[in-house]
Amino acid sequence: MTLADLEATPEVTLEKTVQNEMAYSSATTSVPTLQPEEKEQALRAAKILIVDDEPINVKLVRKYLVLEGYHNFVLSTDSREVMSLIEREEPDLVLLDVMMPHVSGLDILSAIRASEKWRHLPVIILTAASDQNTKRRANELAVNDFLGKPVDPQELIPRIRNVLIVKQHFDHLQKYSEQLEAEVLRRTAELARSRQEVIHCLARAAEFRDDDTGRHVCRVGRYARLIGEELGWKGEQLEMLEQAAQLHDIGKIGIPDSILLKPGKLGPDEIEIMQKHSAFGKRITQSLPNHEMNLLRGHAELGSKLLQSTDSPILALAAVIAISHHEKFDGSGYPLGLAGEDIPIAGRITAVADVFDALSSKRPYKPPYPAERCFEMLEEGRRRHFDPHVLDAFFRRRKQIIETQIQLADID
Repeated sequence: MTLADLEATPEVTLEKTVQNEMAYSSATTSVPTLQPEEKEQALRAAKILIVDDEPINVKLVRKYLVLEGYHNFVLSTDSREVMSLIEREEPDLVLLDVMMPHVSGLDILSAIRASEKWRHLPVIILTAASDQNTKRRANELAVNDFLGKPVDPQELIPRIRNVLIVKQHFDHLQKYSEQLEAEVLRRTAELARSRQEVIHCLARAAEFRDDDTGRHVCRVGRYARLIGEELGWKGEQLEMLEQAAQLHDIGKIGIPDSILLKPGKLGPDEIEIMQKHSAFGKRITQSLPNHEMNLLRGHAELGSKLLQSTDSPILALAAVIAISHHEKFDGSGYPLGLAGEDIPIAGRITAVADVFDALSSKRPYKPPYPAERCFEMLEEGRRRHFDPHVLDAFFRRRKQIIETQIQLADID
């Protein structure tokens, strides 16, 4: 028998449904403390699913509850539809007969408790059976209460009320827990954004010394991320690499402007030599006296010292990058003269990213080189300046490298 066969019940209106949904939405976000009167109203509005294969039993139980002010019901005489009804109607309480054709009440209870979503749904068993095995099995399935048949309203009403009060309290705690979790996630995201902003501001503070846009650090971080991703780095590793690589030249903060911003005197012959990769770094450094050269080389050590003595994994990685990104694969770099895989992988990655951006960007001593020429010059540095595996990873991401160049281009 279907619901149409039962005595008609006034249906919940669309307006009331919307109101209920709005109330639920508000509760999940603000978790208000209900006043006693509001708690009573909430109890009376609880949705109760009544399941019994005998229509007269369903009608009788419903009548008792209506007299006590309950008005939100889902009724069924077909045990086969109960689980789909639960999924669709989302009741607050199930009143469940045990002895039914097709699917027994215990089987339904077992299915409810096996569901991750519905395992906490309150269930009260309605049964005329006095079989102790039935009760033992129902208790094993965490039934909330028993009511004998024929149903006594003096027992029905207080037991339903008690179960719904517990459900109300459980829902309140669950909503509060969800709110706390959402708040933790929000605060964590805010902290992550703040950390990113501080790192970026610190990186740009150094970069503004000789790059009036500060976008160099953004590009180097993004290039490093693309290389790391190609090498198999994932998730948080990539986030850390991108942020730490932005601090690669933080040591410039300690370099005097007279050195950092000195373009050198470049004649026609010197410009021609400058355009060759083999003389690129040499031309910049040879224009400085020895004591100034030592200060400039010292920015890697200075940057590393600025970032040491920290519990932050990002700053610890940034310290490694700051000290190692001017090392060269053949051992001719500075400040430690490391070679090959003795150079930390993050430093080897940032070296490629940093040099590419230096080549492809305008500097006081040179114009930007075309992208094709930049890739050629990097290739010329294979095994001398750059780790070949890192370089190959960079080349395989060529399309995204060019896209990053365009997206983060300097604006005059």
